[in-house]
Amino acid sequence: MDQSKAPVLEALADYHAQGQTPFTPPGHKQARGADPRVRAVLGDAVYHSDVLATSGLDDRTSSHGIVREAEELMADAVGADHAFFSTCGSSLSVKAAMLSVAGPHEKLIVGRDAHKSVVAGLILSGIEPVWVDPEWDPRLHLAHPPSPEAFEAAFEAEPEARGALVTSPTPYGTCSDLAAIAEVCHRRGAPLIVDEAWGAHLPFHPGLPTWAMDAGADVCVTSVHKMGSGLEQGSVFHLQGDLVKPEVLRSRADLLGTTSPSVLIYAGLDGWRRQMAEHGRTLYDDALALARTVRARIEALDGLHVHDRDDFCGPGRAGDMDPLQVIVDITGLGTTGYRAADWLRERHRINLHVSDHRRISAQLTHADDKDTADTLLTALRDLVAHRDELRTEQRVSIPPPSRLRLEQGRLPRDAFFGRTEQVPWEKADGRIAAEMLTPYPPGIPAALPGERLTTDVLTYLRTGVDAGMVVPDAVDTEVRSVRVLRDE
Repeated sequence: MDQSKAPVLEALADYHAQGQTPFTPPGHKQARGADPRVRAVLGDAVYHSDVLATSGLDDRTSSHGIVREAEELMADAVGADHAFFSTCGSSLSVKAAMLSVAGPHEKLIVGRDAHKSVVAGLILSGIEPVWVDPEWDPRLHLAHPPSPEAFEAAFEAEPEARGALVTSPTPYGTCSDLAAIAEVCHRRGAPLIVDEAWGAHLPFHPGLPTWAMDAGADVCVTSVHKMGSGLEQGSVFHLQGDLVKPEVLRSRADLLGTTSPSVLIYAGLDGWRRQMAEHGRTLYDDALALARTVRARIEALDGLHVHDRDDFCGPGRAGDMDPLQVIVDITGLGTTGYRAADWLRERHRINLHVSDHRRISAQLTHADDKDTADTLLTALRDLVAHRDELRTEQRVSIPPPSRLRLEQGRLPRDAFFGRTEQVPWEKADGRIAAEMLTPYPPGIPAALPGERLTTDVLTYLRTGVDAGMVVPDAVDTEVRSVRVLRDE
């Protein structure tokens, strides 16, 4: 296909050139009705491009097939059989993928390091999860993606499982051995879903980890707004093979998605695909070279260590890693990642990616350059210089993995919608959680609805919040009380 085309952007340009007058939503009518104070901040271009997809960008019957052509170009660019755009983020896309593989009361094998959106999909669908534990690194206090052997064992124990879902890359940039996991699934005729929200860039450079479709996955969900040039909520899910039917995947997405998709987000997806098809190799040559330089310069700072392949990859660890996720261990500074991230935002006006009890991270993309790299390095040098004032005796109590992993006592759906009560955290040991308790970012729940709470996990969350951890989805975000099932 002609990758120089951008159907959505071209149709939007035509819409403006034709001088069409809308008597449809959106009600701002090409910015005319918007508050001038809002226009002063957002600019009129946002409103001018905020049109309907049908009876706007396209005609009433979508006879020009503008969005469909843009999706076909996306699939062609990355080598998938089909691509589907979503303007509701990968949180919706991954739910649509799950519902395409399993239904209520059916089993799906899921890595326990899944994002909270996967758990939300389990709650909404009534799918029964068969959890696969990540590879816990006791030295780094970090979970790497589950191994192929773990998925093999899960299928042996639950042969009726309809498929599997794995998260790769993780927010820390670590990647599963997807080819081996796909082989485990396909020997049983089961599809593999990959939540590759952090990997939309992977198809466009050989120096990056193998992307899910090339590794043999059946469905792959990508967040173009995370590592690409798309706008927030821009997501694409890709499909190949015949284990999941395209009409089924499209119908599940239609069931969950909005009937008012944002043309702004479509345009961002369309333009990013063209940018990557035409210039992706060169852009990521530069990005990877910059990442090598940034990583070396940070490693040279006293008290900081940049995690590399020696830390993250190998037997019992990850299969690969994305070097654009610069994960920095700050243990040598005697402070927490939460405290350091807050200090850097306040003093240097930079926003970091993931922060945890001992790490901070900076996400680099093709948009970064020497100037943004220098801004980061200047801030980190100042962080090191102020290490004495940042030191803290406040520590997060992290139990060993055997005590961090909770027993699933009820289905997530049954626990979430059951009769509940709020109890003090000190009295919740042994009770079944009726809510997600998710340190965020990265958004991987420490406790799920249906899991039996323990003092170890509750203490981890409580000490974490005191140290700066954010648990935004809890009813009590301070985790001084938790929501549990009333009747067991």
